[in-house]
Amino acid sequence: MKIKWITTFVMAFLAMTSCDDNTDTLGNSLSNEVDKFAIITDTFNVSTRSIAVDSVLSRSSYTYLGHVKDPETNTYVTSNFSTQFGIAELLIESPLMPKLDSIVSRDAKGQIVADSCFFNIFFNSYKGDSLNMMKLMACELAKPISEGRDYYSNFNPEKEGYLRNDAGAIVKDKIYTFQGLIGTDSLRAVSIPLNDKYIDKEGNEYNNFGTYLMRKYYEDEANYKNSYNFIHNVFPGFFVKSTNGIGTMGEVLITNLQFHYRAYSNDSIVNAGLKIGGTEEVMQTTNIINDHERMKMLAADNTCTYLKSPAGIYTEVTLPIDDIKRNHENDTISSAKIVFKRLQSSDQGEFATPNYVLMVPKDSMYTFFEQRNLPDNVTSYIATFNSSYNTYTYNNISSLVNRLWANRGKSDDWNKVVLIPVTASISTTSNSSTYTKVSNDMELKSTRLVGGSANTHTPVTISVIYNKFSSVGN
Repeated sequence: MKIKWITTFVMAFLAMTSCDDNTDTLGNSLSNEVDKFAIITDTFNVSTRSIAVDSVLSRSSYTYLGHVKDPETNTYVTSNFSTQFGIAELLIESPLMPKLDSIVSRDAKGQIVADSCFFNIFFNSYKGDSLNMMKLMACELAKPISEGRDYYSNFNPEKEGYLRNDAGAIVKDKIYTFQGLIGTDSLRAVSIPLNDKYIDKEGNEYNNFGTYLMRKYYEDEANYKNSYNFIHNVFPGFFVKSTNGIGTMGEVLITNLQFHYRAYSNDSIVNAGLKIGGTEEVMQTTNIINDHERMKMLAADNTCTYLKSPAGIYTEVTLPIDDIKRNHENDTISSAKIVFKRLQSSDQGEFATPNYVLMVPKDSMYTFFEQRNLPDNVTSYIATFNSSYNTYTYNNISSLVNRLWANRGKSDDWNKVVLIPVTASISTTSNSSTYTKVSNDMELKSTRLVGGSANTHTPVTISVIYNKFSSVGN
């Protein structure tokens, strides 16, 4: 349903109420007195539908591990992850380890050894019951997951041949719960001991994995000069998969390798060690496994539309660009506002409502993330969920409307945009807030929006304000 009204004296009113001694002739200096603005508003219906996506770019700040049931599809979602371990390259040379002759921990042959070694996984948060018994398997990678390409959430290092599968490979199971792992006072880890005999890819045997790491350092300190050297010359990383248990999904904050030894320090023997961290500065990937066929069935529900992560359902929006511009080809669109109303979900289980939702042209729904773009309020926008009004509001997408009109017909999807759940990093100053990173949301999120071809609620609309020149008198 359209609503149209025209106000021809608004600009004159604004001129009278805003002028002072210094500005009372400004309007006359800019335009002829007979040229007046007419402000026109109009409202147009917008069509929406759900589209299922089989994978999303795996480049978020966090990785995820766990296995949960999706109450909306009655299927299961499993998240696994891979991680490398990085070493910051120091601007000033500073050894990571003491001199070789100061190491006290040695075997019967006098060779240096590590007293213990652990692979630690620190979680930032979790969804589900903290008492659920979960089981993971940490598998040694045979080769680095290299930079220089984009990895999507359907990338599975095990199926792609990245895992070391000979008899000497590290393969460790660990049963854990989240009870006591997440707290405000301290951060505890799921700690996986690596204290058994280890055989490297060349067949060399060590009493534990920490001993291997130590000896690679003293073999050539350049192995630890930077992350690239460590990943390629010492250890390419782990693939960690959820193998048993149900009902909990954890958000991994960081991982690290940690080994301990004893050494002399000022004529005393002290306990020492080294931690090598796995953070977003090195390659990490999240592998999502879910039932894509059931996801497509959910997306086919045309009584609403969905926003669902991880991979995932988006809402596709067809903007009525032709209708908006018809008879207004030479007018200026000063505002175009669209609001998406959230429907209360009957059962989201542990799935939270997406907080940030990106609007981007459908033709850019993948390249936006691949190119590490940020919302520019020209062709891409972010709306934040308003829990008071239960809405996502895009206050002014007029630049997008104009851009789509300029590119009309250049593709089949020229007038379509997509709503995508995202995570966002924000830098805030006293004057403004700026998005510094936007990634596909890999957390369990889901919500339904008013829309779809069989929508029984108030239609989704876009409200447009035009500025039109008109002549008044002669």
